[in-house]
Amino acid sequence: MSVRPAITLLLGLGLLAGGCDRQDGGAEQANSVVPANTVAAAPASPATPAAPGADNAIGMLDRSHKGEAAPDFAFADAKGVKTTLAAFAGKPVLLNLWATWCAPCVKEMPTLDALAQREGAALKVLTISQDLDGPAKVVPYFEKAGFEALEPWTDPDLRFSVGLGANLPTTILYDAAGKEVWRMTGSMDWSNDAARQLIAEASAA
Repeated sequence: MSVRPAITLLLGLGLLAGGCDRQDGGAEQANSVVPANTVAAAPASPATPAAPGADNAIGMLDRSHKGEAAPDFAFADAKGVKTTLAAFAGKPVLLNLWATWCAPCVKEMPTLDALAQREGAALKVLTISQDLDGPAKVVPYFEKAGFEALEPWTDPDLRFSVGLGANLPTTILYDAAGKEVWRMTGSMDWSNDAARQLIAEASAA
């Protein structure tokens, strides 16, 4: 392994291992990063009273990247065929970065599947694994879990988590034009009313 990939790998492992479900956004982001259970769907204010059902939402909602274009990092399906987020342009995309070893990630996966089933063609839910073993680890997990709507996308090179500086789990909503609406660091119940209201922001963006 050359020096540059080795450094990237070590940085990625440190980021992921140290940040799985970490919910401290830091004082420097106080105006744009707030606990999800204090945020209603209204995009005009990041700290409005909790929406109905929001008591099950945890993690930190970050609007500081709003308007940024989706990255062009490649990721692959179960057979290793690569694609990018641009392939899903034209509809909102909910991107979830997770790993099989991350307990909060695994806990929220069934709620993401429920969300994907509920939204159907109106929203593309992409769960992109940051497992270094790629399909060898992720595909058996999906087969055992029996998800109805989620697909086992993989990013064993950690392009997303390293490139976006993202702890796990992190979930990012992009609008139909590929612009970021918000990102959630930490797990959440994606099947509840609070999630429904947050995702509706993609249509209002």
